[in-house]
Amino acid sequence: MPLSNEELFALSGQALEPVLIEISERLLARQCMLATAESCTGGLIAAACTALAGSSLWFERGFVTYSNAAKHELLGVPEALIATHGAVSEPVARAMAEGAIAHSHAQASLAVTGVAGPSGGSPDKPVGTVWLGWHVAGQTHSEVRHFAGDRAHIRAATLRHALMRLRALLD
Repeated sequence: MPLSNEELFALSGQALEPVLIEISERLLARQCMLATAESCTGGLIAAACTALAGSSLWFERGFVTYSNAAKHELLGVPEALIATHGAVSEPVARAMAEGAIAHSHAQASLAVTGVAGPSGGSPDKPVGTVWLGWHVAGQTHSEVRHFAGDRAHIRAATLRHALMRLRALLD
């Protein structure tokens, strides 16, 4: 049976509300809005953001771009980029973060694309591989993480890490 959002948030290993409050304060101080572009988390990050009362002041929109076609159609990720590097790659995560900015009214974004499992992994990109991208203050940042555990744990770890890193980038 799939876990509820609350159960996934609990798996993140830390209460997310304090992190989200800090993100909201930093975005509001900069007069910025946030957009999310999610693949492997399927909207969990947007759900966590909008669970915080008052999020409409700083959360602009969320894109759930699970398929390659959605990444291209909604975010403008070039099909050739996906064909060359694969959906789970640094160039695609960066293009998703930049596409979220280009296709919204937000000034900050975060993007995630990964292999949550239990299938879909490969020797080069095993289950748990997640590329993350953030666009903050006109700069795009990216990194790869390799999370352990089952699908729920990988998605929860991605949620937590994406928000923690966003908070740090907003400093």
